[in-house]
Amino acid sequence: MATTLTALGERRPGIWRQVLEAIRGTRQDFTEGSISRAVLLLAIPMVLEMCMESLFAIVDVFWVTRLGANAVATVGLTESMLSLVFSVAVGVSMSTTAMVARRIGEKDNHGAVRAAVQAIFLGVALAALMGFPGFWLAPKLLQWMGAPPDLIAVGHRYTSVVFGGSVSVMLLFLCNSIFRGAGDAAVAMRVLWFANLINLALDPCLIFGLGPFPALGVTGAGVSTLIGRSCGVLYQIWILTRGHTRIRIRPADWRVAPRVIYSLARVSVTGVLQFAVAHTSWIALVRIISTFGSLALAGYTIGIRIFIFAILPCWGLSGAAATMVGQNLGAGKPERAERAVYLTGLYNSLLLGAVAVVFIFMPRELVRVFTGSAVEAPFAVDCLRIIGFGNLVYAWTMVLLQAFNGAGDTVTPTMVNIVSFWCCEIPLAWVLAYPARLGVRGVFMSIPIAELVMTILSLTMFLRGSWKRRRI
Repeated sequence: MATTLTALGERRPGIWRQVLEAIRGTRQDFTEGSISRAVLLLAIPMVLEMCMESLFAIVDVFWVTRLGANAVATVGLTESMLSLVFSVAVGVSMSTTAMVARRIGEKDNHGAVRAAVQAIFLGVALAALMGFPGFWLAPKLLQWMGAPPDLIAVGHRYTSVVFGGSVSVMLLFLCNSIFRGAGDAAVAMRVLWFANLINLALDPCLIFGLGPFPALGVTGAGVSTLIGRSCGVLYQIWILTRGHTRIRIRPADWRVAPRVIYSLARVSVTGVLQFAVAHTSWIALVRIISTFGSLALAGYTIGIRIFIFAILPCWGLSGAAATMVGQNLGAGKPERAERAVYLTGLYNSLLLGAVAVVFIFMPRELVRVFTGSAVEAPFAVDCLRIIGFGNLVYAWTMVLLQAFNGAGDTVTPTMVNIVSFWCCEIPLAWVLAYPARLGVRGVFMSIPIAELVMTILSLTMFLRGSWKRRRI
């Protein structure tokens, strides 16, 4: 049926009409009406947006695997270092989403616009501080990560390009967080579609030198991604200044507001630390794996990229919880926010559970898409199968941590990450790899164990309910 009847006798659009509405964009008030409908309208474009974001993580490695193990290892090492930039981008984005969502829930559109502008100023400054040193020190950074000389010779330009584009990374995250916080998730989705179409088209051209394009090898992957992200940022700014969304930035709004920047920075510090903890643990894992050679590192890079491709849509679904929590706390409805978290967690466990089944029972088929090498593939297969066992518990962790962040409570997720990653995952990876003599497989095993610890801690803290009283 095209419509369904609610408990109050009102007609509500059927599921397919709701899906189309979510993709087109909606002016739904997410502090009123059906929670399941609100989650659906937010989650669908966020999931599709993250599908597009995951293409950034998977398309490059798809083509780069044709260049050999050193090229793939270059991507893996560079991405592990760039994760520090992503940590800052995601940390500032979380505080931006929380503040914009809270102002929207309070019906304070001017406050939401002011928060958006100050977030952009803060993001550009932070990206410049990280990007320029990374650009100039690329060979040294690869050397510090344990890369052999032949890998540095092949990959240092790729690393320079990737770090040089830190501003585009930061702004792409930040502007989309503004859209999501305002409830315009469909806009963020369209931005990622646009950016990825450009990246998809340019990647093989710049890597292999198709047509008039130069053959840049692995460096071409970095250049195409930078161009795609930069075009996406230009599109975001155009939308924000055109006024077709809940947030419209006028020329007079481009003014520095120190008090708002301070508030954003205060919440962002622990948000940045939260993801820095997670990503530095990734760097530590990569450093341990690199001691087993380029083939092991290349196999891990392939496996983790497939994993990222699979879970980013789940992060999109979790993002619906952050927006629902932020807007409903702003509207003075904490119970509605809590119900939205439980519902989103259920949906996410079903989605990530399906992914786990594929990882556990069909890892070879997935890996075969990205590499035909008989020496790299076993490492990637082991990585996917072992990580798959942690997916079911990790589904709830993703939602719960995003709920804390949506409430502006970035301290709790940070503490959860410190315990789970630094106190559990990294020491356990070393013990299982060396004293227990499990090698690379032992490093992989530490990941689902840490995810189980994260879920237990997150649920315990969520049930205490202090996040409901958070002020930002």
